[in-house]
Amino acid sequence: MSSFSREPPDCTLPHPCQLSHPPSGSPDSSRLDRPIHLYSVPRDRSTQYEAGHGRLLFVCINSPPTSRPRSLSLLFYSVMATRCIDILLFLLPLSVAALTKCSGEQSDQYDDELSRLASEWYSSGERSDQFSDRLCQLTACLTTAGVDNFTYPSADPTEAAASSFYQLLNFSIQNLRFAPGLAALPAAVVLPATQLHLRSAVLCSREAGYSVRLRSGGHSYEGLSYSASAPFVVVDLMRLNRVIVDSASRTAWVESGATLGETYHGISAASDDLAFSAGSCPTVGSGGHIAGGGFGLLSRKYGLAADNVLDAVLIDADGQIMNRDAMGEDVFWAIRGGGGGAWGAVYAWKLHLLPVPSRVAAFIINRPGSTPRIAQLFHKWQLVAPNLPDEFYLSAFVGAGLPEAGKVGGMSATFKGFYLGPASEALSIMTQTFPELQLADSDCHQMSWIESVVFFSGLPEGSTVSDLKNRFLIDKKSFKAKSDYVRVPIPESDLISILNQLLVEPKAYLIMDPYGGAMDRIPSDHLPFPHRSGNLYAIQYLIEWQANADENNQNYIEWMRKFYEFMADKVSDNPRAAYINYVDLDLGTNGWTIEDEPAIDRMANVKSWGESYFLGNYERLVRAKTKVDPDNVFHNPQSIQPSNQINGYLA
Repeated sequence: MSSFSREPPDCTLPHPCQLSHPPSGSPDSSRLDRPIHLYSVPRDRSTQYEAGHGRLLFVCINSPPTSRPRSLSLLFYSVMATRCIDILLFLLPLSVAALTKCSGEQSDQYDDELSRLASEWYSSGERSDQFSDRLCQLTACLTTAGVDNFTYPSADPTEAAASSFYQLLNFSIQNLRFAPGLAALPAAVVLPATQLHLRSAVLCSREAGYSVRLRSGGHSYEGLSYSASAPFVVVDLMRLNRVIVDSASRTAWVESGATLGETYHGISAASDDLAFSAGSCPTVGSGGHIAGGGFGLLSRKYGLAADNVLDAVLIDADGQIMNRDAMGEDVFWAIRGGGGGAWGAVYAWKLHLLPVPSRVAAFIINRPGSTPRIAQLFHKWQLVAPNLPDEFYLSAFVGAGLPEAGKVGGMSATFKGFYLGPASEALSIMTQTFPELQLADSDCHQMSWIESVVFFSGLPEGSTVSDLKNRFLIDKKSFKAKSDYVRVPIPESDLISILNQLLVEPKAYLIMDPYGGAMDRIPSDHLPFPHRSGNLYAIQYLIEWQANADENNQNYIEWMRKFYEFMADKVSDNPRAAYINYVDLDLGTNGWTIEDEPAIDRMANVKSWGESYFLGNYERLVRAKTKVDPDNVFHNPQSIQPSNQINGYLA
């Protein structure tokens, strides 16, 4: 049984039995035809059974400190010695088991005892009606394939806090709107550790009739990587986190479970003068981020993360393992910006690494003020930021409760600047182009590129480069977000109206990311991500709240929806554009609610949100999807569908 050693949590899957060697009387495990599988029973029922005919069945003890012994599931060691396993017993944490006998050979020595234990378990009320043959099938398939890191939910809610399942599920849930109790639970969480494990996880889930949710970092704004309305399995990629750098060729192979922080750390450990263009949040998974495009501080200089992908390894619904040549250019085009979880399971990406100077400049400054004053700064920023040198990135945050405002509170704007060059040059550029910002020499810090990653990471003060490897996000909240693109500067009078709306709801704020530079020069059909020339900036609307402290969750969501409507005449239209990595199910989904709705209307509804994200690239994405996943095995409520299934959808 493999150990799951990241922290938090620290546990062994499915449940730790704490055995450092086989029990007394067990055969030498090296002689087994398949791995030993570790399971557990309550302390008061533990016994060792000898099977006869050279077959052995062992029972070990597992009783977490916070759980009652009676609440644990009956699970057993199964060992195959000769032709087959006499009994395949799956007593999962969801239920009691089914016993399946093989080849007609029986061992009455333990049959009666196992039946007695099962009968006791049923009569004790521990049985869960959620148990199904498909879960047995999934378990059998995974264990046969050698995938031993997977876990299931407990039937006893009092055990939830201590359960490895809940720890693992919660570990990468970054939006608490979709935490357990608020969203459907997966049937299992599987943690593949190799390419073949990932392939087996996909095939076994499909064979057992489960939808697959691939989770890289868990940052989907709508929880799409860990929630679904149909029975599903979360395939969590966190153990697939290797970063292999070849400095000489300026390339790196990065497994999809590596976070951006792990990716940046791996690159910097291999080279002081190479970097990668992607986002600033270190706990975001590289797999999902690249799949949606991936904008970051280097994008005005080097384009998106997806613009700098040279190759990939994709596992399709039939288990084929394909590189760029094997999948073909249409599919390779689609997986770089066409949205995550829609095409297959991307095992790894080959990245083009980018040169950076030995020292860069960085600053974060907050400017509080009256609504008219902040509107003036906001308006000037619109004119300056998209037209700065390619090496300069200057984002803006506005709101009535920004953390940078501290205890002062009230309306303020925060500006985050990054420059590929010395601090003196950055200060000179700001003084000439944006004197209203009043950037001082003391505001502008000079550091290495990897130190700037920490600077903008949002990690606690005093964090170091090593902390980029920590994939646990401490400050988790519930949130709702939406996005727009701005192609014409918003008039100052409208900005005042926008800020007045934010004064009413201090939990909400805006983030503006400047475009221009390389983003203007890359054609809109180069990748599925189409938001290139003519866009001044992307604007993101967010509202955050403490999930357990506030009862009015829906009120916050409704506020955001009304604010989005309020912004309609101030942003891009025909269609109103959005960024797929800021996924928003309010734009529409693949399902429909009108019974007997004409197929042509359903198609129009799907195309509507598809074109918001992908504009003129939508139809090409449909063709690529039809080629690589015609049965729509990889899907979510806002994934591209194959042409033959646009009229129907399983969410």
